[in-house]
Amino acid sequence: MSKRPRDRSWPPAPEPLPFAVVDNHTHLDTAGDLADGEAPPTLEAQLARAAAAGITGIVQIGCDLAAARWTDRVVREHRGLLGGVAVHPNEATLFAGARDVGPDGLVPAPRAEHARGLDAAITEIADLARGNDRIRVIGETGLDHFRSGEDGRAAQVESFRAHVALAKELGLALQIHDRDAHAEVLDVLARDGAPERTVFHCFSGDAEMARFAAARGWYLSFAGPLTFARNEPLRAALREAPLGQVLVETDAPYLTPHPYRGRPNAPYLAGLTMRTIAAVQGVDLEVACRAVAANSTTVYGTF
Repeated sequence: MSKRPRDRSWPPAPEPLPFAVVDNHTHLDTAGDLADGEAPPTLEAQLARAAAAGITGIVQIGCDLAAARWTDRVVREHRGLLGGVAVHPNEATLFAGARDVGPDGLVPAPRAEHARGLDAAITEIADLARGNDRIRVIGETGLDHFRSGEDGRAAQVESFRAHVALAKELGLALQIHDRDAHAEVLDVLARDGAPERTVFHCFSGDAEMARFAAARGWYLSFAGPLTFARNEPLRAALREAPLGQVLVETDAPYLTPHPYRGRPNAPYLAGLTMRTIAAVQGVDLEVACRAVAANSTTVYGTF
């Protein structure tokens, strides 16, 4: 019996939100990576579709050097975009020459530019951030224990600390990538001191971690996994976060919200997660949207 082919088409647009919000973390440079048989939408089409769904601001994240350069360019050209740039923790391992394997058993393939070394990569990120006032984020940076062994993890800590210092030096928000490394991420923040505006992108911690982060004034950003049926612990974490410290994101093109899990993701679908945020927090959708929109302005400024 043959398997039914997976649906990789673009999901339909959800009902527009009652008040516009910001998708505070997405990767528009990879739009269409999951779509089968459909041409990737243009950037202009992505922005228009998002705006029609009530997503009128988007924070584009470039976390390898090519994506960071692309981000630097497009945020200058489109007023609906702000940017974030960084060396992703998995990229940091490659720039440092670490090739040890993490729990998933995959060894990412290095590219020619990784021969430049980690210090040179972080220097380029710093130059991009200093040279463009529409870059408002240093990130995503942090730790990822899923795809690195001990050597790679040491390089990630070095990179993370450098990004924390850069965010504080430039007065920019920090977006943290934390995969299977909660205690280690918190340890770096405790030792080095978190920037004034610190965001846990695609928050994946438990209720205790949410309380810990909220008590320190950090922001928790929720993506599609919040909507998955088996993620009740993540919804319990959201209940511990004050609405004034909650953000919404897609992390597109992956992590598509229910009921379209596995299909391509894009900013126009952020409203599905926004509706879950409102329901879990037990507030009216418009109230939740207004709060999340205000939080986005506090963290990233105006578009």
